[in-house]
Amino acid sequence: MKKILSVLLLGIAIFTLAFNRPALAGDAAKGAKIFSANCAQCHAGGKNLVNAAKTLKKEALEKFGMYSEEAIIAQVTKGKGAMPAFKGRLKPEQIEDVTAYVLGKADKGWK
Repeated sequence: MKKILSVLLLGIAIFTLAFNRPALAGDAAKGAKIFSANCAQCHAGGKNLVNAAKTLKKEALEKFGMYSEEAIIAQVTKGKGAMPAFKGRLKPEQIEDVTAYVLGKADKGWK
């Protein structure tokens, strides 16, 4: 009986870790201010004024392989297409803060 319980608890632990995104290193509250000052011109409300299909909504982030801390940090740091690079404009900690804000808002449907 103890063996079955141990296996069950291990399974629950693995399932929980596998399907929950880890907490982000960034500060979403600070990220909101940085986003407002640097990103909202093109991405207000999670939209994208340059390319309407590539919004910051969870579905679009997932579709385009951008629903991860690493992907967003890379995009903001290096830029891509019409998106300018923010390396040099923003500190790495600020980019992490923006990332935490974007992923948090995406999870909540930008509400």
